[in-house]
Amino acid sequence: MTGEDHPGAEPAATHWLAVADEVARTLAGDAVEREQANEHPRREVALLRDAGLLALLVPAEAGGAGHQWPLAHQVLRRIAAADASVGHLLGYHWFQLWRTRLFDRPDLTARLERNTAEDRLFWAGVSNPRDAALALTPTGRGWRVTGRKSFATGASVADRLVVSGTEDTSGRKLTFVTDAADPGIHYLGDWDNLGQRLSASGGVEFRDVLVHPDDVLGAQPEEDGGAAHRQSLAPLGFQLLLSQLHVGIAHGALTTAAGYTTERTRAWSASGVERAVDDPHVLAGYGGLTARIEAAACLVDTAAEAFDAAAAAGQALDAATRGRAALRISQAKVVSTEVVNAVTTEVFELTGARATANRYGLDRFWRNARTITLHDPVKYKAAEIGRHLLTGHYPPVTGYS
Repeated sequence: MTGEDHPGAEPAATHWLAVADEVARTLAGDAVEREQANEHPRREVALLRDAGLLALLVPAEAGGAGHQWPLAHQVLRRIAAADASVGHLLGYHWFQLWRTRLFDRPDLTARLERNTAEDRLFWAGVSNPRDAALALTPTGRGWRVTGRKSFATGASVADRLVVSGTEDTSGRKLTFVTDAADPGIHYLGDWDNLGQRLSASGGVEFRDVLVHPDDVLGAQPEEDGGAAHRQSLAPLGFQLLLSQLHVGIAHGALTTAAGYTTERTRAWSASGVERAVDDPHVLAGYGGLTARIEAAACLVDTAAEAFDAAAAAGQALDAATRGRAALRISQAKVVSTEVVNAVTTEVFELTGARATANRYGLDRFWRNARTITLHDPVKYKAAEIGRHLLTGHYPPVTGYS
């Protein structure tokens, strides 16, 4: 679904969709001005916090709303349609907290979820796979962490962080949680990109940050098996979230452009009609874009179902189930990338030259799409799909697949 209620939504789910719609209306009301001001997104995170959305996926027994990913995906699309940066922040918050469940530390996860509900905590991560890993040096009472990561979406406005680094004595990759306000963590404020300007995706430097063993989620499994398969869901989850953001951005661009066309676009002199909304070329243009967005949304929904099935398998997750989810997510990533880049470009042909004025901010959808779709090369996702067709091999387990 791109904007409408799920046909079988339960009353509690309907409530949260209404909350998401209200948050989206608030964000859309000054989206252009906020994006042009390019300030740190603290007010935006506060809006999510006050709306109660941060604990949407926290179990009810831990004080949260107790909902699952299908509802979260719908909420995410609504908010991303209004402001892709805020959708990015919310999706990553949910996933960083959720992925603590992939480790064998249920006690720690329970504590983190309870604290998140009680204190309305906002989460982010520091785990860019392509950066040189942070170095964790054993101290006898824990670890000392030093190093730098180039991209850490939301970290500078977060309350807590999920961090991955490499133990310098053993080479083990460890994942831990830490207070984002630790005095040894320095946020570089160097995110100055074309789009996703309010996603707070700048670099982070760790200077002798101390980590206690109680805050370590665990190490990356060295052998293939259930634990390794389960932890390998993390990169798939991020890829799925990106595909959801693509659909949300496309829907936001379409609805914003449609509103402009209805209210402002003048009929072209050669069209033979008085109103742009009666021009068959305009009608066909909007109809074609709508169909493509809905098709992408359906494919992303199918990928989400495959991911949910893999996650539900727990420690019994096998390579084939994981592989099928990876393949579906790669398919969703390829199609949603093509669709969002096409939609955010072609809406200008339907709105007209006057719609390029900065005060309308229609370009923000294209800039956001162009930026976020470059997160990792989509051609490699297409190659994964082709390899499966020709050889039967599923996508390999990497930091991006």
